[in-house]
Formats: sequence, structure tokens, C-alpha cells
Amino acid sequence: MRRAPTVLHLDMDAFYAAVEQAAKPSLRGKPVIVGGLGPRGVVATASYEARPFGVHSAMPMGQARRLCPNAAYLTPRFGLYRQVSDVVMGLLRELSPLVEPLSLDEAFVDLQAGDSGVASAREALAVGERLRRDIRAATGLSGSVGLAGSKMLAKIASEQAKPDGLVVIRPGTERALLAPMPVRTLPGVGPATAQTLRRAGVTTVGEIVEAGEAELVRLLGRAHGTALYTMAQGIDERPVVAERDAKSISVEDTFDIDLTDRTRIHAEIARLAERCVERLRKAGRSGRTVVVKVRNYDFSTLTRSETLRGPTDDPVVVKEAAARLVEGVDTTSGVRLLGVGVSGLADFTQEDLFAQAAGAVPGDRPRRTPPAADGSAAVPAADEVSRTGRRWLPGLDVRHARYGPGWVQGSGLGRVTVRFEEPGSPPGRVRTFAVDDPELAPSDPLPLRAPRAGQPSEPAIRPKVIPSSEAGASAGTSSP
Repeated sequence: MRRAPTVLHLDMDAFYAAVEQAAKPSLRGKPVIVGGLGPRGVVATASYEARPFGVHSAMPMGQARRLCPNAAYLTPRFGLYRQVSDVVMGLLRELSPLVEPLSLDEAFVDLQAGDSGVASAREALAVGERLRRDIRAATGLSGSVGLAGSKMLAKIASEQAKPDGLVVIRPGTERALLAPMPVRTLPGVGPATAQTLRRAGVTTVGEIVEAGEAELVRLLGRAHGTALYTMAQGIDERPVVAERDAKSISVEDTFDIDLTDRTRIHAEIARLAERCVERLRKAGRSGRTVVVKVRNYDFSTLTRSETLRGPTDDPVVVKEAAARLVEGVDTTSGVRLLGVGVSGLADFTQEDLFAQAAGAVPGDRPRRTPPAADGSAAVPAADEVSRTGRRWLPGLDVRHARYGPGWVQGSGLGRVTVRFEEPGSPPGRVRTFAVDDPELAPSDPLPLRAPRAGQPSEPAIRPKVIPSSEAGASAGTSSP
């Protein structure tokens, strides 16, 4: 373990929703939900204003609408998110050549490998505070920073810092910090492992240490039990690895009792597919090949794959493909492990987003959805298309020949409502046009701008200040 907290973990706060709020001044301080808007859509990100209503990522969009009907529901703009992510990642690379991106909005940094000369908790705190200031100055967005002597603890620290805060965990305080936390806090502890531990009376990280390595090996096997016992003591020797282009994204679970029931196996495959798609979307990617992994009772392992006609991030499409694949596998002898992955990764394309937001899949018949009751954020129907073939999806950028740049607030019944504003401007005026208005056209996103002089630079949600007693006796915290 390191003697100084030189591993930094950055997690941008409600990233997709925060970008939309920065780009659309009328949405600052209001609930914003980004995701697929069709009948099968799911939430990609909910702003902090939407979370008190119970909305969270990976939730079906229909459920989110019931919980928070007055939120702004927007189509993702992954091109813009990637542009902002590139700015943030560039700031991280100024700190160190060892940057390990986990997604568009999350990364580890090894400060020991950089020129910053970080050798103490005080110096690490100064670097973290400067990074947060630089991110806000460059993008107008907030990020939460964790600093510790290992990747595991740095990520835990950034979780404690949310939203818009910073936590330093000094080496030597790890066990006291981890002891009261639930076992799911540790990497590699999924639902199956947590259930096994719970049946043995182990629910916290401290109880893992108390149980001892021998008992964990008996419950979970040598590799998993030994690794878990080591992490429960705050020991994590995984290095920060310089970025590399992922070839696939996958998830898997090992079961303490071999599965033979086909209904249970299909339910587990569906759950794994949803988790896989959640990771896929968080990384801002789509994929065209679905892979299922099955490890039998005797440790023999097989994989089956299906290549789709085009890249997708639709959880229903991935679940259906995974179900077809596992249907052709003989599981009567018992299944020890199941996994679902997506390969053949690609960046999101505009066509992907249109299909996702409209809920369209091959063979679907068009469906018409009426405007919302208040007339403000109607859900676009799959056939709400102008004669030029344009779909007016909520959140996407447009430009009018007379009124300039704006974004689609809603559409329906042959009309499209546009709010004319841009990043850094005051909230703009709303106007309504026919879907075939020749002066209205789709547009590329405008770059984000830091708030102008005289405009508030703080987020609508005040930063959470974590007392040091909550993060270990020697943990340091700060807020803007």
C-alpha cells in the first residue's frame, strides 16, 4: 500500500443531465432525465433535482415519468458528451501520464507517475481542489474527487464526496473506514456473493475480516475468498493502467449453488443483460455482437454469440438475443457461472439515438403518442416525422433561419415546440412551428461555455460537506 493518497478517482456529477443543464439555461435547477424516450426506453442519467422523486439510472422510462411527471425528458446527445469528456480527460492527463478512463465521466489517475510531486495528504488535497476548479472553469460542470492509497479506496472516497465534493482517505485509516460499510461496497461482490455471505451472518466489511480467510475460502472458494479477505482489510494493489480501447463490455456472476431451473437461468440472463447495457451506455458505446458465457458444474466453459444487423444499446434487444443464445445450451447438469457481454463496439450514431428515442425496432408499426397534459414536453411518436424525414426529438439541437439556435422541447400533432437559447445565455423564449417549416433544421450542438460574469457559477444543488468523522479520523474534506 502507498504511504500517501496518490490515487485519484474523478466521477462527474450526473454527467449527461448536467451537460444538458449547462447547454440549456432554462433547465438549470430543474429535474432533468436523459435516456431512451420510447416505450422501451430506460433512464441513462437523472439530475440531482430528479433523484428525490426516486428516479435513478437503468430505471424504465415509463416508471420515471410516473414518479417525476414534470421533469424535462431528453434524448441523449453522446457526441456532445464525448466532446466534454475529452476536455475533462485532457485536464487529468495534465496531472499524470497514467490516466485510466472507466467511462465518459469517470477515471482513475496515478499522481505518483506525474510531475506534480504529490507526497502527502495535504499536497493531494491541493491537487484535487485545483482539478475541480479547472473542470468548472473549462466546462461549467462539477465533479466529485476521491483520493486514497489505492483504486478501491479512491472510488469509495469519491462516492462519499458526492455531489460536488472532495474526500481524502489517508493511508492507515482504511480498516476503520471500511468496517461499517456493507459487503457490496467491495469490488467483485455481486448479488450472489452478498447472498452467500448474508446466509453466513456476514453483512459488513468488518464482519468479513472477523470471519477470517479460512471461512471465506470455505464459503466462496480459494481465489474469491482470499481476494475478498484482502480487500476487506483495505489492501488493493491493482495499478492504474493507461487508457486502452475496450474491445467488449461484459458482466458475469458465479452462483454458490449450481443452477438447473431453466426459468431461474433465463431470469439471471435477463438481469445480466440489463447490467451489461447499463455499463455499455455509461461508456457511451453501442455494440453489434451479443455473447453469452456458461460455465458448467464441472468448470467446462462455453460461449455462444449472435451478431445483430447494427450496433445497439437497447436492453430489450440484448436480452432477447441473450435468451436465444442460452436457449440452445444444455444446462441440465447445473450451471456454476453465467455471463452476458457485448462486443463489436462502436460510438453512438445519430441513427442509433433516433431509433432508441422513438422506440423503433425492425418490424415495429408506427405509434402515435399525444402531447403531455400540460402541452410542454410531448413524447415524440415514431411517425411524428416531417415530409423531409426529420424527427423532432426532445433535447436535440435545431436552428431557425430567423430565430437562431435552439432545442426541441416537444413535438406532436404535426407541430414542434422549440426553445431558443444557447449555452451561457439567459433562458430563452419558446415558439411553435409546423414540423415541415422550411426555416427550421437540425443542427450540431453548440460548445459549452463557462457561466458569464454576473451569472451564478454554483450548481443548483449545494455541495455536500462530509465531516471527517464520517470518513475516518484522518480523512480530509473540502468544498468550493
